[in-house]
Amino acid sequence: MNDRTKTAVDPQVAMQELIDFSQKFAQGIPALQAAAGVEVGCSDKEAVYREDKVTLYRYKPIAKPAGVTPLLISYALVNRPYMMDLQQDRSLIRRLLEQGLDIYLIDWGYPDGADRFLDLDDYINGYLHNCLQYVLDQHGIDAANLLGVCQGGTFSLCYTALHPERIKNLVTMVTPVDFQTPENLLSKWIQDVDVNAMVNAGGNVSGEMLNFAYVSLMPFRLMQQKYVSLVDILKDPRQVENFMRMEKWIFDSPDQAGEAFRQFTQMFYIDNSLMKGTAELGGERVDLKKITRPVLNVFGRQDHLVPPSASIPLERCVGTKDYTAFEMDVGHIGMYVSGKSQKQLPETIARWLKERE
Repeated sequence: MNDRTKTAVDPQVAMQELIDFSQKFAQGIPALQAAAGVEVGCSDKEAVYREDKVTLYRYKPIAKPAGVTPLLISYALVNRPYMMDLQQDRSLIRRLLEQGLDIYLIDWGYPDGADRFLDLDDYINGYLHNCLQYVLDQHGIDAANLLGVCQGGTFSLCYTALHPERIKNLVTMVTPVDFQTPENLLSKWIQDVDVNAMVNAGGNVSGEMLNFAYVSLMPFRLMQQKYVSLVDILKDPRQVENFMRMEKWIFDSPDQAGEAFRQFTQMFYIDNSLMKGTAELGGERVDLKKITRPVLNVFGRQDHLVPPSASIPLERCVGTKDYTAFEMDVGHIGMYVSGKSQKQLPETIARWLKERE
């Protein structure tokens, strides 16, 4: 028997595996239907400030206050921020609340045609600035803690560089700084996209289209593999609900304000201006060396959207002498929901903030 014969697929075995898979999936359809309306977001919060499509939420405390300056979370525009508070056992926000922190979160909302001309200055020196000002006024303080996540981390770096006196401590999480490292698959994809034509044609940029692009960067892991594995959990309603919550978040992708998307792509992905020190907002240069307050930089070793090589350079870009890097052996989504992150990350952030209070 030659090697080719020994490794050939047995048609009967393959057919039986296909039949078994189909039967398992058919039996699990009722479980999927029952979980279709699954709710996301598990922690009580109150809308405390609104401006246009933007809402600022304050989470209700669930533990004794730790005596730490309030923490404002700036999430990305491209996905919904409830990933930070997905469910009881997978919620970074809830774990931070358990540490006694006072948490605020910016929800950027869903831009429509009226928002097509919003630019980065509107988002960073406008909405982010005004949300932070509400927190400062509410607590009678001059500076607050800021946690920037992914694209929201890039916003936070820009804002802190422009308004360093208003930030007490800065935490960046899965935040790109060098947008042109060899491992950055998203950067490689976007270099070949005619963003001007995309924006000029549609005004805003389709969130559905962007989501497809992100998934296509690692199609086997993010599409085929997870759906094949789905049949093995269909008998467990709890796991099915977990799966459906994640699916809801993945495909809940707001459209992007056209001008802001054009600027973000050109300024950061094409020009790599944070690394070069050439970024400008509102006519003022964004100089990361002006960030002299403490910085905690959190990144994932297995992150395919923001690889470690994109985050690590932050240390040499900022002006602070109090810089802490915290690497976790997780991917981009795992940073939010993995058991490892739930145990380590909130405690690390809370301890780091308390030490600097």
